[in-house]
Amino acid sequence: MKDYYNTLGLDRNATDADLKKAYRQLALKYHPDRNPGDKAAEEKFKEINEAYACLSDTDKRSNYDNFGTAEGAGAGFGFEGFGGFSTNFGDIFGDVFGDIFGEFTGRRRTRPAKGQDLLYELELTLQESVFGTDKEIKIPRWENCSDCDGTGSQPGKGPAVCPNCKGTGQTRIQQGFFTISKTCGKCGGHGKIITDPCTKCKGQGKVRRERTVSLKIPAGVDTGIRLKVSGEGEAGLYGGPHGDLFVVIHVAPHSFFKRKGNDLLCEVPISFVQAVLGADIEIPTIDGTATVKIPSGTPSGTVFHLKGKGAPKLGGYGKGNQYITVFIDVPKKLTARQKELLKEFAHISGEDTSKNFMEKIIDIFNHNEQAK
Repeated sequence: MKDYYNTLGLDRNATDADLKKAYRQLALKYHPDRNPGDKAAEEKFKEINEAYACLSDTDKRSNYDNFGTAEGAGAGFGFEGFGGFSTNFGDIFGDVFGDIFGEFTGRRRTRPAKGQDLLYELELTLQESVFGTDKEIKIPRWENCSDCDGTGSQPGKGPAVCPNCKGTGQTRIQQGFFTISKTCGKCGGHGKIITDPCTKCKGQGKVRRERTVSLKIPAGVDTGIRLKVSGEGEAGLYGGPHGDLFVVIHVAPHSFFKRKGNDLLCEVPISFVQAVLGADIEIPTIDGTATVKIPSGTPSGTVFHLKGKGAPKLGGYGKGNQYITVFIDVPKKLTARQKELLKEFAHISGEDTSKNFMEKIIDIFNHNEQAK
């Protein structure tokens, strides 16, 4: 039995948050796009996806924890009693007891099943997330073999009836009025076996291919958004439809902007003179530049905003805002003339620059004490 918890590096008490965190880290590490040509990394990526697909589903995880399989116990078994009274005891008796107190009433039918869903992590720039973009990604997946159309048999040679179960898919043991039915071990319950396997897929009916998928990323997506692409997952079983592809968005950090919801935040330096006298300054926006008026006497840390200069609301109307926090950029080097002018300014303002910081604190303390 595969140890899905070990595959993800977790114990059985792992929470949903633990699963997501472990999966994301491992998927990014072993993703084929980051390990081109590395077959070992590709196999590891497949194992990680298989483990997460099982453990992230509540029902599959419960079955796996209890029975060692994601499919649960008792599949394909029923209970039929005397006088037509019937019910399903598969979950109670597991895969040992099936049709009890009755005869086997029909063969197990192999039904088409939808293929497994796939998950892809896509990193975007901030601009791509704000304005939307078109992307092409390469997805390694299992597809139906084109030579045998997914049957697993050589062209023109279909599968043969299983000699063990005579095509029923199940074997029975009669003990008095008890009939115990089990899935046929030779054909796996399919009722047929492949006698002439397809040379291309080696009888699997599927081949591993890399498929290029075109994506249209809508404007306004943010980290954590999942986009669904129907029918781009793994091939289905027995003629069933393909699974779906889920694309998880991750927005890379920007050198100037920070995103908070639909708003964009930034910090802009202004000079001491601009803060005191006021000024009109030009600042970057996500789509160009804009002029912001700085009033005279603006303290460091003041926040201004530009309406509608943020990211659009995904699936809705309107945009967020851009918030600009200004801070006074203190010069590290001054000329003699600049120092002279600043001292003159301090003198005119009544500020005693000859005292150090501690002396100023003592003066403030003494002044407060005298005021009491």
